[in-house]
Amino acid sequence: MSDQATSAADLSLAADFDTPSRADWEKEVLKVLNRRRPEGSELTIEQAYKRLTSTTVDGLTTKPLYVKEDGADELGFPGVAPFVRGTTVRTGEMDAWHVAQLHEDPDAAETRRFILQDLERGGTAVYLRVDPDAVKPEDLATVLADVLLDLAPVHLTSRTQQLDAAKALAAVLEASDKDSASFTGSFGVDPIGAAALAGTDADLGVLKDAVELAKPFPGIRPVVVDATVYHNAGAGDVHELAYAVAVGVDYVRALTDAGFTVDEAFDAIMFRVSATTNQFATSSRLRALRGLWHRVGEVLGVAEAKRGAIQHAVTSERQISRDDAYVNLLRGTMSSFAAAVGGAEVLTVQPFDAAWGLPSEFSRRIARNTQLLLAEESNVGRVNDPAGGAWFVESTTTQLSEAAWAVFQQLDADGFAKALANGTVAAQLDELNASRAKLLATRKLPLTGVSMFPNHEEKPVEAKARPAAPELGGLGLVRDSQVFEDLRDRANAARAAGHAPKVLLACLGQRRDFGAREGFTGNLFHVGGIDTPLAEGTSPEDFARQLKEQGTTVAVLCSSAKVYAEQGVAVAEALRAAGAETVLVAGQLKELGEGGEAAVDGNVFDGMNVVELLTTTLDKLGA
Repeated sequence: MSDQATSAADLSLAADFDTPSRADWEKEVLKVLNRRRPEGSELTIEQAYKRLTSTTVDGLTTKPLYVKEDGADELGFPGVAPFVRGTTVRTGEMDAWHVAQLHEDPDAAETRRFILQDLERGGTAVYLRVDPDAVKPEDLATVLADVLLDLAPVHLTSRTQQLDAAKALAAVLEASDKDSASFTGSFGVDPIGAAALAGTDADLGVLKDAVELAKPFPGIRPVVVDATVYHNAGAGDVHELAYAVAVGVDYVRALTDAGFTVDEAFDAIMFRVSATTNQFATSSRLRALRGLWHRVGEVLGVAEAKRGAIQHAVTSERQISRDDAYVNLLRGTMSSFAAAVGGAEVLTVQPFDAAWGLPSEFSRRIARNTQLLLAEESNVGRVNDPAGGAWFVESTTTQLSEAAWAVFQQLDADGFAKALANGTVAAQLDELNASRAKLLATRKLPLTGVSMFPNHEEKPVEAKARPAAPELGGLGLVRDSQVFEDLRDRANAARAAGHAPKVLLACLGQRRDFGAREGFTGNLFHVGGIDTPLAEGTSPEDFARQLKEQGTTVAVLCSSAKVYAEQGVAVAEALRAAGAETVLVAGQLKELGEGGEAAVDGNVFDGMNVVELLTTTLDKLGA
């Protein structure tokens, strides 16, 4: 190295490389996409862009390349209107957001222990669900007995007892010897959310009661717009955002009708939103909500400083899987990172075993430490709006804002409560769920460990059973993995009864011939909990014998096109003669050659409807 000092300004690590242009990028893209296309049928760059552009379940467009023109015209600053970049300015201390883990165990002593454990080991806030199957209103004083209420905010949520929960918390705060102005948190009163879950009409009159209840505690936000209710029922990013704004506007109208000013109404409201594994969409959605809520405040004449949307992000319950539960650790990490980057003021990470029951001490610790690692080791908490200025994020924020505003305007004429009561919201969610179901079934929306790379012989996770919950007649949780878990349950029930469902994989030729397709097909049937014994042989009779030995009536040929053409039809006919009611081929039917399509019942391939295949197979195997 030279003795002469080199300043940072003079140092350019890319000095020896040419700066690529857009044309250079397009040239390389076409080179890849046209690599195996016949001469004369190559894609144009316009066709390439179209092929590489994708659309989300609720219509957002994702382009293959973003440029400066896709970014924001004016970036703005964190902590000031329009608040897209955040409601506050992060100072670099490790308190960028509140770490608030959920507590819902009805055992008051156990919940008290876990709350104290959270706060002693990195938690900074308390998040409680109050319901007949969770913490009881009368137990709030017990579970919060060790909490320094002037330091740790308390946030409530309830499906059935919102006002009772708020009154119980108010009583706890009143009994404290601390200054009432030092208490922060939220009462969680959300009558439209409760009506959505119950399938009843919303009683907006409780909003006035909630705000009056909170008057002695200026740091408490009594009203929460819980958008996770709609996310868990199937809403995508656009509709969750639109519904959040629509419900918020309904609440502002109700409160002003009750005699409060618009400033007081805005001060009373907090938003609870989902955080999903779609990192960029989540961050952009949180940014968009702040921008839209500022716009609502601007139209209503709310003081500029009060227009920021305070958000409590909760990692998606809809995306939690029961099977291969430890993959939820990765989902929780991605989702919480997205919420932190998006500027959530409060964050809750769902424990990995939440689908099995109440979380254990271990799963609670991992969920809590996920946030601490992000804030303190990864330093996400030190940075204001880390994604701000990124062209993709700015473009997605704009797209979300425009699409959600259009949906909001459709709902705003009569108000969200009426749209919920007359079935408009349910119809929209049904449409979104149907679209998502197709993507899940074809694995275009893959679920690792569930619809892709499953371990169908895994042991169940041990968890404390949840108490029976009250039956509600409204929107319910629609977990993405549920359809695959139901298939696995069918197979496991048959296995427990002594006749495990099996599909014979008839592997023709050598390992180099059948290995890839055998691996693909085995994983495909393992999604439904179906065993896949392998059969190899040198003659069709070898495969016929092994089919009888395995006692199954379904078989799949696995090999290369060359071997299929030589042996496929003969082996398929032998399997059929030995009792196979269904014979499929892994790959394309045409690979079997002449007479091949008549010899088999169909094929398995990437992109097929896996749910239909597994359902039909389990039916045929009597599971």
